[in-house]
Amino acid sequence: MPSQFGWVDFSERDRQRILNTVNLFRMQDTRDELGIGSIRDAFADHFFPGTSTIQTRAKYMLFIPWVYLDLERKKVSSSEIAQRARNLEVRIIKSLLDNGETEGVIGKEVGKDLVRLPSSIYWAGLGHWGIRIFPGSQEEYHRRLDQFYLQGSLRKDRAFEEGESRPSMENWHPGLPENSGNYIEKAHLTLSRKEAEYLYERILMRHTDSLLAKILQHSLDSLKVDFLWEHSGLPSYTPRLQEEILQARNFSQAIHGAALIYNYLLAKARSSEDWSKKYEGKFLEWTGNLTSRWEDLSYWFAHIQDFWNSYPLLPARLTPPTKTFVNEWLHQIFDYSNPETLYKRPEVINLIIDRETYLKKGRARLKNPEALKNWGGDSGSQPLNFRWGNASVIINDILEGLAQEAENA
Repeated sequence: MPSQFGWVDFSERDRQRILNTVNLFRMQDTRDELGIGSIRDAFADHFFPGTSTIQTRAKYMLFIPWVYLDLERKKVSSSEIAQRARNLEVRIIKSLLDNGETEGVIGKEVGKDLVRLPSSIYWAGLGHWGIRIFPGSQEEYHRRLDQFYLQGSLRKDRAFEEGESRPSMENWHPGLPENSGNYIEKAHLTLSRKEAEYLYERILMRHTDSLLAKILQHSLDSLKVDFLWEHSGLPSYTPRLQEEILQARNFSQAIHGAALIYNYLLAKARSSEDWSKKYEGKFLEWTGNLTSRWEDLSYWFAHIQDFWNSYPLLPARLTPPTKTFVNEWLHQIFDYSNPETLYKRPEVINLIIDRETYLKKGRARLKNPEALKNWGGDSGSQPLNFRWGNASVIINDILEGLAQEAENA
């Protein structure tokens, strides 16, 4: 029987976190095998608010409100809104593909059978950017539409009696660019200048001091890097933002070794010589990179409380076992010589095994031969990039929209 799970839907933020976590299990390089996802996500949310690992293109930030505004104008009822919106979103998928779009089309493989729609994926981000004014979840929005129409009618009558032009009640930001009327049939993922300017303004208004906003003010060429700390605009950022980026970089580089050892131990447990050699080589490459920044990283570890007290981690729900695991891992790196021997040190091996066992209980691969059989050769072995890959695509969409029509003006 397939596994099932449930949760109490306390808030839209919690709901989106759960759904995003479920989707991460499908992405090998982002799996949180050692339970440090709360740290990773706290930095990613701080740097790139409103984004997620399953967002693809910026244009969806407009498609979704356009769909719902069209349905609101037709006063589609609460009982019908979910299905009607789904039908329009599926039509957008087909139109995007028919119009030659290939990169970033959500649902391009499954079409009408898509389980998680773009509206669900972007719902939280629309709120973060101030495009969605309605404060609740997507399901709450659907349920309350009938009441919204009724209140709108009452307010309209009152406004007419009092001589006002129109009542002030909106679910969506009033400055949203108008759609073309045939935006579904002619759907494409390129932003017009007006659309890009709107998204740019929303980000700057809502998240002025974020890395997302700062990068939007720099050139396209600077996006062509693997990690956010390689961005050419770094020297121009505020001292606090530079410090936060450095904290993220140091954590990514230091914790990466634990992920490599975890995969190495899995390879050894599977008696795979090829995989074992692969991760042994990756680990030795990691130690070489570590050594090249040893002085900076040693200083960082000596002041590790500054990391735990950093602003991005303040809202994070970090459990004591998570902090203990990270601190002990760093202790094994920096309080002993020869980091090249870490993957063979019994204390380190036990630390990794104990951490997986604590997180997964009987499903831990390093303790459960049946679970080990399902390992495909790579589980979260890539260094943390704090959502840079997804965010840079969305940033690039906006910057290209700002530049494209300006050249033709």
